[in-house]
Amino acid sequence: MVRATFEEAVTPEWVGVNITDRNHELVVLRQIIPWEKIVRRLTQFYNKTQGAVGKSLRMMTAILITSRFYKLSDRNIVKQIKENRYIQYFCNVPDEKLQTFLNYSSICVFRKRIGDKGIEIIEKEVFEVLRRAGVLRGEDALIDSTVLASDIIYPNDVQLICKAFKKMRSFAKFHNIPLWWDDKLLREMWREFGLDRKGSRAAWLIRFNEIFIPALKIFQAKADSLRSPGKRKNKAVKLLKLLNLLKVQTLQKLAGETHIKDRIVSLDDPDARPIKRGKSHPDCEFGTTIQMSFNRQGFMITAENFIGNPNDKTLYFDTLSLYINRTKGCPDTAVTDLGSRSRSNFKKTPGEVSHVFLGRSTDVLGEEKRDFCRKARSATEGFIAVAKNLRGFGKSLWHTLKGHRMWSLLCQTAYNLKKFLQLYYEEKIKEKELSKLGLA
Repeated sequence: MVRATFEEAVTPEWVGVNITDRNHELVVLRQIIPWEKIVRRLTQFYNKTQGAVGKSLRMMTAILITSRFYKLSDRNIVKQIKENRYIQYFCNVPDEKLQTFLNYSSICVFRKRIGDKGIEIIEKEVFEVLRRAGVLRGEDALIDSTVLASDIIYPNDVQLICKAFKKMRSFAKFHNIPLWWDDKLLREMWREFGLDRKGSRAAWLIRFNEIFIPALKIFQAKADSLRSPGKRKNKAVKLLKLLNLLKVQTLQKLAGETHIKDRIVSLDDPDARPIKRGKSHPDCEFGTTIQMSFNRQGFMITAENFIGNPNDKTLYFDTLSLYINRTKGCPDTAVTDLGSRSRSNFKKTPGEVSHVFLGRSTDVLGEEKRDFCRKARSATEGFIAVAKNLRGFGKSLWHTLKGHRMWSLLCQTAYNLKKFLQLYYEEKIKEKELSKLGLA
């Protein structure tokens, strides 16, 4: 169960004493975020009649936003709430039991409960507030894709097999099953492999694979005979499927194949893929593709994650359609690079879009408009650079496509709030728009 409403945790007197800077970024954001709507919509992820009463949704939502806003871990955001009055105020945490108000592990539990659908609600409500106020406009669509890197070590084939044994070792320990391979020999081989820097990787892979294949066969028999509850059985079956795919791909590698479909680069993040984007550095990245769109102000309108490296030509129209749906209107100009250029995309672009720039100046008429599109294209690279280097899109710390999606949505929320604050402090937001946000 969870409460569908919340109360202010601090009194006006407390605010007067502790919140001395009324123009602080968290004080400003606290006023514009629609807490009531978010809390009401997140109650759908809880049982209405059973279970203990959960933590305040108002507090947990604010913690998720703040953790990405300041790029803090679960441990550090809890620590900062205890030490920083402005973060405490933003997260609506009372002084009573401040030192024991939350264990950091509860944040992970909350994320798992609401999942990507719940975080999508948070992002959408924040986005809609800015759009309805007129702060966020959609006159021009700037579209491009990049790589959202996974938090994994640089992969190699022998390391993947050793990781597979580590997974099977955890399975055996959890179910009180003795190991069915020579674990001492495996550890000795791993140490020798690490010291043999000039040795043949293929020869080492053959040696490890000779141990892995019979061990996997026995693991399959043990997983099939498992008499555990549904979740444990499903977890074992999922692991078995992943290890069988690793076996097939290892044999393909040993057979000399260089291009292997759906290549596994991590057993912890099975949705990560090796992705080459045609850049000199890094030559190859490991993660998922993220397609982004921005307006000319720099607000991030859409951020969609994909496994592997889909062709930009196939992503363009869906991204533009989503842009139109989110901004509630067609942009005057659509700007992207040559990767999205195709006759089909020119034809599918709605007629209401007056100017379509797919990487070439000749796509639009008039020197003034061409100059605008070239500058917009350059700005897109700048927006992506800011997103990757300053706003958390450089690397996702959560695994699987669902984890990357959740990471992207929270980073998108933080990105747009940062952009709003930039315009707010530069006094580039109109009085009418501020009035709608309650800041006038």
